[in-house]
Parts: sequence; structure tokens; C-alpha cells
Amino acid sequence: MITNKIKIHLADDHQVLIDGLTNLLQTVSNFEVVGNSLNGTTIYDDVLQNNADILVLDISMPEKDGIKVLQEFYSNNSSCKVIILSSYDELKIIKEVMKLNAKGYLTKKCAGEHIIQAINNVYQGQEYFSDAVREKIFHVFTHDNSKLNKDIYIENPILTPREIEIVALISLEYSGKEISEQLFISTNTVETHRKNIMRKLQTKNTIGLVKYALKNNLINP
Repeated sequence: MITNKIKIHLADDHQVLIDGLTNLLQTVSNFEVVGNSLNGTTIYDDVLQNNADILVLDISMPEKDGIKVLQEFYSNNSSCKVIILSSYDELKIIKEVMKLNAKGYLTKKCAGEHIIQAINNVYQGQEYFSDAVREKIFHVFTHDNSKLNKDIYIENPILTPREIEIVALISLEYSGKEISEQLFISTNTVETHRKNIMRKLQTKNTIGLVKYALKNNLINP
């Protein structure tokens, strides 16, 4: 049976890393590395030309950094899905790329271990953040009510006011029981809301809800 290969573009300012990743990814039968970029200014046009499905992008790029490249893809509503592969793991950068709709974030020290799974997950419509990145995200937000935006009751075209509350609390890593106690509703009602929210936002995990909460200012940085 013939299956479509996942077309991958690599962007990093070190040729040795691109070569190493290319060799690794070529061991996967349904992967095809269709191009690479050593300079931030060429990435968008390169990906547009080779019609890559996945862009693996470094933050530190010459002339135009990875954040600006990601902004370019975001503002043009590109269908190419971006996975950040960086030496940096500062929370400020992680939150910024989440707001710009990056679908994954890996640190370079764990690239060999995670990159294949990350590409597969992201291509299938999921998100992939390595364990170290996930821990950094949730360490800051966990159970900190001061992170709740006081203007949380804004009108939202997708979610109801109650669902907005629940997204914010889930993003702060409240459990179903804790949310039920906070909002004076049953745990079954919390779970029903959670399922409806996941369906509406077309996300399958808590990271997706954190991204939504950050992008829509439901929780404060």
C-alpha cells in the first residue's frame, strides 16, 4: 500500500545539526526531508516552494530569528505545522511560540529521543511538548489564582462564560474535583464541560487548553 510521506523542512544555523537530523529522519520510511534553511530570511519562501508539511525550526537564526519566522507563518495562516527545536527553554520564549501556534517544542538535548514522535504526533493533528518543557509551563501556573485574568468574563465567540472559567482553571492545573469545589458544580458537570471544550477547540490535551488560554488572555503570563 502506498502512503503519503510526511514532508519535513529543517531550519537551523548549524549544518552539522541539519545533517544529523536528516540522517536520523531518513531512517523513518514515511518521512521525507524536502529541504533545509540556514538563514531565517529564506525559511518562509523555502517552505512555500517545497510544500513541507512540518517545519522544524530553531529559535536562534541569522538575520531573522525563529520568533519572527513563526510570526510570518502565523500571519499568513500557513498550513505548515511548526515544531520548535531550540537550545533555549526559557518560559517567556515557550509562551511566545505557543501564542503563535507552534505545535511542538523540544530542546536540542532531547531531540534524538523525541523528534520522530513529535513529527508523527503533530502531523496527525496533535501537539508535542517534551516533558521538560511541559514541566516548565505548569510549574509557573500550578494553583496560582493570581494568574487568573480579572477580565476573564469577556465575550467569547466559541466558549460560554462557564467554559472560559474551566479552561482557565484547567490551565492552572486544577483537578476536576478542585474545579468542582471552586465553581460549586459537580465533578460530572466539570467533565462534561471539559469534553465540550476539547471538541469546540479541537484539542486533545491540556497543553492545547493552555495555548488557548494564553492566546486569549484568560490567564496572565
